[in-house]
Amino acid sequence: MSIERFIARRIVFSNEGKKQLSRPVIRIATLGVMLGVAVMVLAIAIVNGFKQEIREKLIGFNAHIQVSRFDLNFSYETTPIRITPSQYQSIRALPEVRHIQRYATKAGILKKGTTLQGVVAKGISSDYDWSFFQNHLTAGTTFTPRDSGASHDIIVSRDLARKMELSVGDSIVMYFIQQPPRARKLRVCGIYETGFAEFDQLYLFCDLAQLRRLNDWKAEESGGLEIYLKDFSTLEPANAKIYEMIDTDLNARTIQEIYPQIFDWLDLQDINAIIIIVLMIIVSGINMIATLLVILLERVTMIGTFKSMGATNARLRNVFLWVAFYIIGRGLVIGNLVGIGIAMLQQYFHFIPLDQSSYYISYVPVSLSVSHLVLLNLGTLAACISMMIIPSILANMSSSSPN
Repeated sequence: MSIERFIARRIVFSNEGKKQLSRPVIRIATLGVMLGVAVMVLAIAIVNGFKQEIREKLIGFNAHIQVSRFDLNFSYETTPIRITPSQYQSIRALPEVRHIQRYATKAGILKKGTTLQGVVAKGISSDYDWSFFQNHLTAGTTFTPRDSGASHDIIVSRDLARKMELSVGDSIVMYFIQQPPRARKLRVCGIYETGFAEFDQLYLFCDLAQLRRLNDWKAEESGGLEIYLKDFSTLEPANAKIYEMIDTDLNARTIQEIYPQIFDWLDLQDINAIIIIVLMIIVSGINMIATLLVILLERVTMIGTFKSMGATNARLRNVFLWVAFYIIGRGLVIGNLVGIGIAMLQQYFHFIPLDQSSYYISYVPVSLSVSHLVLLNLGTLAACISMMIIPSILANMSSSSPN
């Protein structure tokens, strides 16, 4: 251990001189760094968790990539497309693709007694992946579309069930506005809730075969394809590959292209986290500068003694930089333990609630990333140590001894 580190440890950790002002100041500085780091850890964990939860809900409803007819039809009445078996298998064989499924949508009106409610029926086939909705079912079960015939089972949202006074097992009539108008009697087999009011208030899920019959489509036709990827980071390259594989009258769109306003809103959350981190680092740095100045004022005699013994300015600066390092390091360790501990408690117990109607989720979500934590700690340590260089230079002013 170098003499600079030894002296710095004595200044920070020694219990001698309890009446000195620097003792409580060092504790306050450590507490300040600890609180700042804990707040930064929680800010990153909450922003990452929030973005992840919202993104997963969007993808659960709409998949990473949708293939549909390349036209100007922005209504809920999807135009039929035909994907050949070879195209289907080629897309599914892409290394980025996790799952592929057919779907179609059609607008209609639910009627029960005198209550009417406009909805969009999303037809799904036997290749549909129910994993997302199984985690969001509040009652009942999912259904399996039939290879022959058409299932009359539907899954409605909790919001729709409340408005229409529906329970699992109830029957309801849905009218489809077309020429000629048609109606179907459907049975509720499940009720879901995702917290996305825009979707929950609008969509119900039915057998794709029902929509094929209503639209007079052939068995191989559907409204489009939904494609799920293994990794969100491969979204753009995978979309480019799929676009090259489909016919020229078809279009492949990513979830970011379909809902750009939501992803722009999520990107704004990063700015909030950056602002919090910058403010916490500045506050911690100013706190450390004040602490180091107090220590310097109390150690004027010690500095003069060392310089009279031939200590160089550089070695004296190193002493006080090591003092700052020990204070910041202890604050980082305790701050990480506190921040990660609170984040883990929130992740498992959800003790901090949110207004689901405003934030699409009923609790504050958190997501801890090892890489983000490492970068945060290294950046905080580097920034605070850098801010310590100026006050440490003041140690040179205690005496005029040459280097």
